[in-house]
Amino acid sequence: MTDEPEVAARTVLRQGPALVVLTGPPGCGRSTLLRRIAGAVPGPAHLGGGLAMLSEVPALALSRAVRARLPADDVPLLAEAVRSRVRGGLLVLDDLQYADPATVAALPHLARSCRVLVALRTPHRLAEPLAAALREAATAWLPVPPLTGDEASALVRQTAGGLSEQSAAAVVARAGGNPLAVIALARQAAAGRAPVGEDIDQVAYAIATALADLPRPARTALAALGLLGRPADAALLGTGAADLLAAGLVTAEPGGSLIPVSGYVAETAAGLLDAGARAEMHARLADLTPPAEAARHLAAAGDPAGAYRKALSAADHTAGAQRSALLLFACGLDTPVDPRVRLAAADAALATGRAPDAADVLRPLATGIVPGPAPDPLALEAAVLRGEALLQAGEPAAARDAVRPVPDTAATAVVSARDRVVLLATLAAEPMAARELADKIAVRYPSPPPGIVAALAAVRATHRLPGWDTGLAQAAGFADPLIARWASWLLVEHLAAEGRLVEAAGAALRAAEAAGQQLAYGWQTRFLAAADWALALHGPGFPEQLSWDGVEGVLRRAANLTDLALPAQARAYATAATALIEADTGLLAAARARLETAPSHPASAWVAREAAWLDGQPDRAARIPADSGQGLLAGLHAITARWAAYDLGEPGSPQIPVDLPVPARRTLTAWAVGSGLDAAADSWQPVALREQIRCLIAAGLTGADRDTAVAALLRAEELADTAGLTVLAGRARRGLRRHQIQRDTRSPRSDGRLTRRELDVLRLVAAGEPTRRIAGQLGISAETVDTHIRASMRKLAARTRTEAAALAFAVTTAGAEPFEPSEDGR
Repeated sequence: MTDEPEVAARTVLRQGPALVVLTGPPGCGRSTLLRRIAGAVPGPAHLGGGLAMLSEVPALALSRAVRARLPADDVPLLAEAVRSRVRGGLLVLDDLQYADPATVAALPHLARSCRVLVALRTPHRLAEPLAAALREAATAWLPVPPLTGDEASALVRQTAGGLSEQSAAAVVARAGGNPLAVIALARQAAAGRAPVGEDIDQVAYAIATALADLPRPARTALAALGLLGRPADAALLGTGAADLLAAGLVTAEPGGSLIPVSGYVAETAAGLLDAGARAEMHARLADLTPPAEAARHLAAAGDPAGAYRKALSAADHTAGAQRSALLLFACGLDTPVDPRVRLAAADAALATGRAPDAADVLRPLATGIVPGPAPDPLALEAAVLRGEALLQAGEPAAARDAVRPVPDTAATAVVSARDRVVLLATLAAEPMAARELADKIAVRYPSPPPGIVAALAAVRATHRLPGWDTGLAQAAGFADPLIARWASWLLVEHLAAEGRLVEAAGAALRAAEAAGQQLAYGWQTRFLAAADWALALHGPGFPEQLSWDGVEGVLRRAANLTDLALPAQARAYATAATALIEADTGLLAAARARLETAPSHPASAWVAREAAWLDGQPDRAARIPADSGQGLLAGLHAITARWAAYDLGEPGSPQIPVDLPVPARRTLTAWAVGSGLDAAADSWQPVALREQIRCLIAAGLTGADRDTAVAALLRAEELADTAGLTVLAGRARRGLRRHQIQRDTRSPRSDGRLTRRELDVLRLVAAGEPTRRIAGQLGISAETVDTHIRASMRKLAARTRTEAAALAFAVTTAGAEPFEPSEDGR
């Protein structure tokens, strides 16, 4: 086998976090290459992989690798649980084609902070969206190439040294470079069997022929391994296990379980059984395996009723994603399914984020509603639950159609659930019509249930009707976690869109605490990142009740968040918060590098444009993206575009977006009319300090009266210097120089209030350690090390990391105490 994929994989994995995917057909040597690479890469290896019969068990492949039970309900939490165990090691997953969707979905998250090596047999059966996300996240996608002629010949000699040159050449020609085919055909030739016709599958034929020479108990044991799709104890395999070991077809794992040397050979052995024998063996295995696994064997044995009962029994003893998977499996069997089981499966699927599956499992019930005086209550309940699932799956039109058959005479809870779906579906498609519909629904429910309260609040928030914020805040406190989190997120986003950034941060922190108590990690990190984004945009002067430790705290927490496995929205907000602070304080290269890996989002897109403008590249900041967000973000995009046009000398007044908060609207109007920028600056004071400074700079640059312009620029300079916004301060000083006013640009040195972690980092810098060694010694990422160094340089007004280290210890030697917000500076 050529060593090119091995060299490429080892090179990539030694450079840092990466996802390397080895692909190829059965028998091409993927698993062998996987183990060889894992043994050559420094650091501990965590080996796991998918199992054929257990391919639907949530997070099984990852659980096998880290030897722990993992939370599969929340993909970012699953990824973070694995990341925290793998850390600097290597995560190795074989047979990814048998992995469950949660495992595959977690890999792009893990690839950002871990070294991951996986093998994927082709053709595979992964869902297209998962396969596409995997390919996009892969640092290297390496097909395992066929053996060269010399390598194949050497393997033939190693397998069957007595073959003639002519026979060996025939084996090489027929094997097509597949190592398993070479071995199987070489053994066939050595046994004196003539080659078969060209139209025969040479590999399968050779394997079948070789297996025919095994004793019957050994063939049965190997077939059992093929049907099990996982390692098994020798006692489970019977007397043939010893023969398989002697023949070298299985190996013993450290715990004593036997595993096939080639999974494909075991699957071929199982495939040689006739249908009756295969069903009988599945039935025997069902008696010997745990209930969740036994249910699948019974289904394969042609006993769907028994599989259904076994799956329900197993589901009664599990929870979360595994319960959801078992109930959905039961509902998919070719046997009568109790409607209550379908409802339970849909509930479990919704609770674990599988909204499309919840909608599908209810289709037979919800589409069978018969009009009449007394429709089936369970069918009506299924219709509204299916509508809710379709809403969560992002299909509002289908959701409205799903609940259309539910009559007004149904049970009150069902009718209210129907009205909620109809209202939210209408809001997504026709916001103005939703407002009128909301008035009618509000009259219908003098004491509305939680779902209706949340939906009415969503409509009021969209149209900014009085009381929208208190309505969403009320819904955010409901016991139903799905309603509470959804309402909390709407509240945070709408408050931020209105420019009420401190309130948005407070709401996000409360919601993050509640989500953390419920172990909803994905939601918790979204709220934490949104809070940091709101506070980064607001600037200094956070209220004491937030217990937030200033811009440095925001920078540290947001940077630490980006080290973790996060949902895309959380990563976008955390990256935007960190990059905005870095750009404003002069670390423009660091901000640009961070933003290159940011997910697509209006916040990160604006910070990227703003960083370009701060860096003197207005041409890169001039174009507003198609998705510029709503409210405050839309206004910020427009303001940055207006500044870029000014710097480029482009005339004209671009159209002002609608529904902007007051400060943004006043700023853009003042730009358009050529006056009023100083007044607009005052309106930014409680919202965003940096935008107040920008307005003052604009007033100083465009004002006709020199004294007024100078006063605005002096005030902008003072505010920017106090807040540490070095780039804007420099812009203000350049404006002052236009009026022949020279300023001293030297910055005062910090008082040395470095955190304990910053001092730890600088102590290693002083010792000459590079970033990656510092990260390894302190147990943090290289990105976090760089964040601490940059923060220290900014506090100490140092130009280099070495100067920062020297200044830090000069300051601490003089007696200044380090500032310690928490144990790890987090």
